[in-house]
Amino acid sequence: MKKKPSLGLMVIMLMFPQIVETIYSPALSAISQTFAVSNAQAAQTLSIYFSAFAVGVAVWGVLADRWGRRPAMLAGLLIYACAAWVATQTDHFMVLMIARAFSAFGIAVGSIVTQTMLRDVFDGEALAKVFSVMGLGIAISPIIGMFSGGQLMQAGGHQAVFFTLFAMAIGLLFYNYVHLPETQSEKSPLNLRSLSIQMLKDGHIWQSACLIALYNVALFAYYQLGGFHFAALGFTPAQFGYSGLVLGLGSLLGSSCNPYLLSKGIAQHHLLKGASLLCVTGATGVYLLLNSVAFLAPLVLIVMAFGIAIPNVLGMALRDYSAYAGSAGALFGLLYYLLIGCGLSLAGSLQHLGVVLIVCSLGILFVTAARQV
Repeated sequence: MKKKPSLGLMVIMLMFPQIVETIYSPALSAISQTFAVSNAQAAQTLSIYFSAFAVGVAVWGVLADRWGRRPAMLAGLLIYACAAWVATQTDHFMVLMIARAFSAFGIAVGSIVTQTMLRDVFDGEALAKVFSVMGLGIAISPIIGMFSGGQLMQAGGHQAVFFTLFAMAIGLLFYNYVHLPETQSEKSPLNLRSLSIQMLKDGHIWQSACLIALYNVALFAYYQLGGFHFAALGFTPAQFGYSGLVLGLGSLLGSSCNPYLLSKGIAQHHLLKGASLLCVTGATGVYLLLNSVAFLAPLVLIVMAFGIAIPNVLGMALRDYSAYAGSAGALFGLLYYLLIGCGLSLAGSLQHLGVVLIVCSLGILFVTAARQV
């Protein structure tokens, strides 16, 4: 009988990649000054993060099927801890970028292997309920990250942020080594090439990947560009960190509404359509109010849409690939994280939050309308 992992640990492992990224956001403006690079260059550390994260998702998902879930998780966390340590020691921007890439590659294990372990031990309605719990955890992770990042910047600058990330990595590595069980019952023969071709021909997979990517670019564009925008409005990194509390409220509302609406019998495709309309409304509001901190109010609508849409898309995306949960999740994650990385690279070059959100929301509206139920 497979031993079920602690749901608390699973929530933490799914939250951690978002905490890692959002705790870093308040430090971007200081990094651009300390390393004497432009705001656009500093912002690109986030797009590099997601591109490396995509590769990590693919590698760790396949290794989770071949090695087992526990060995893959521990190896990823070890790589993340080593890269986090390098980031604390360097004074060269290029080395920092490389360390960020390896950090993302390592911590991607928290996303893909955690989801795979949950699919190992839950299915059907039980899995849907577990993903709702996971969604609530993910909803509060930006609150923790943004608030902590702002406070750490105020206390010790970007170095305090880097050392905190390293300490968190060591703590997670030790805890997983002691408490994480193995949930894989048997290793099935895998033809990765055949599985890849099958998924690439699957229109449902492409639609799901595009939706996940567009929602994430819309959300993370704020973490990527918001710090510079707050600085231009005369606010400090700590005050930018407080904005995570506002966005966290929206995320909690969206994630809380989702299981409630599902329990009332509202179909998932109707929830996705509602979320797409919320996103368009929020993006329009941000674009119109961008010269004032009041733009945070419509931004909450985008975060609410994210909280409603993402659990439903993830819950339906791999319904036809349960026999190869780790590898299918890896290939799916590789696809949408590469799309996220490309999107954030464009957003970092554009340096205009309002335009980025308008483009993403219109894309979401189009894909949702065309989506196969």
